[in-house]
Amino acid sequence: MKRGVGLRFGDLGEQTAHVCVDVQRLFHEETDWHTPWLGRILPQVERIAAAHPARTAFTRFIPAANAQSCSGTWRRYYERWPDMTLDRLEPGMVDLLPSLAALAPPARVFDKTTYSPWLEPDLQAHLRDLGTDTLVITGGETDICVLATVLGAVDRGYRVVIAADGVCSSADETHDAMVTLYCSRFGEQIEIAPTDEILRAWP
Repeated sequence: MKRGVGLRFGDLGEQTAHVCVDVQRLFHEETDWHTPWLGRILPQVERIAAAHPARTAFTRFIPAANAQSCSGTWRRYYERWPDMTLDRLEPGMVDLLPSLAALAPPARVFDKTTYSPWLEPDLQAHLRDLGTDTLVITGGETDICVLATVLGAVDRGYRVVIAADGVCSSADETHDAMVTLYCSRFGEQIEIAPTDEILRAWP
């Protein structure tokens, strides 16, 4: 096992919750934002979500209607990706993949319009209601929306466990760089472990 990988701080308690980041059709299907690894990690994401559906929160990235509706660098962003705006995407492309959507409810779905799910209060309020102290993170991309989710969780004091085989990126180099960063620079706050170990450790 790679150095730094594993549940170094022991088993996961009943206050653990699962945040699955943006496992949606617009990233799984053949779009400009297609993430090839998503299909590879999906079985692991499904296992974690199905094991604890009532303690799973799915986030969905909702693109802007069009570039003209945005300000600042988000306008430039959607000018770069005009076919990924709501005005041009086919209906339903923001949906979760069907196997995950079937779990909600009892799982909850939280929409966001930026990389971070923490800018709106709903996710934090939900996790507080569950009495959460630990988050298991899955989804994509390791170096963008997962990164924003993880850093926000660290800032809020959660123990953060990333499923090593349950996160993905469309860029191998930066995925690997982020895993190295998580292991080497956030050693007291972030753990990375395979799905099998996470499920064994989570009652």
